[in-house]
Amino acid sequence: MRPHAFLLALILACAPGAALAQAKAADPKSQTEPARPRKPATLDELFTRLAGAKDESEANGVANLIERRWARSGSDTADLLMSRAEEALKAKEFPLAVELLDRVLTLRPEWAEAWHRRATAFFLLDDPVSAIADIQRVLTREPRHFGAWAGLGHIYVSGGDKKRALEAYRKALAIHPYLAKLREAIERLTPEIDGRDI
Repeated sequence: MRPHAFLLALILACAPGAALAQAKAADPKSQTEPARPRKPATLDELFTRLAGAKDESEANGVANLIERRWARSGSDTADLLMSRAEEALKAKEFPLAVELLDRVLTLRPEWAEAWHRRATAFFLLDDPVSAIADIQRVLTREPRHFGAWAGLGHIYVSGGDKKRALEAYRKALAIHPYLAKLREAIERLTPEIDGRDI
């Protein structure tokens, strides 16, 4: 039996979260002059902050900001179709999710997150070959996609390829150092693949 629930939970955990509120400046000047809006951090800056996070809470907050960026396509139509595909995934209507994501990818073929979601749908349809092909498309567009690396590892575990699974999990954890479930998976697989210390 394939542990589909784990991958679905992992993907759905990557859905956009609530925005963080900005605090007002304590400078008395701010009473007379309007504060300039802060320039949003770039993805590169967010990944630097993620790598240097001091604890799980900070890492998850930064990862949430990254995932919210990934979730935007720049097209209202593509975003609407994506939200319907997410609903189909939650309802376990996997063929419908694939059909909706096909339409999204026709509109936005460079959108890494759409390939990621379709990879999930293919895996849940017991089509690991198509799922891996889509994950490779994700990683071509965004090599730092820790969710795609984690999903790839899970697909390899399901197919019995523990060595490749371990490599993929390690790549995901190198990008997002506070993915507890992946750390547990790595600890479980490492003795089998790398051997135990004597």
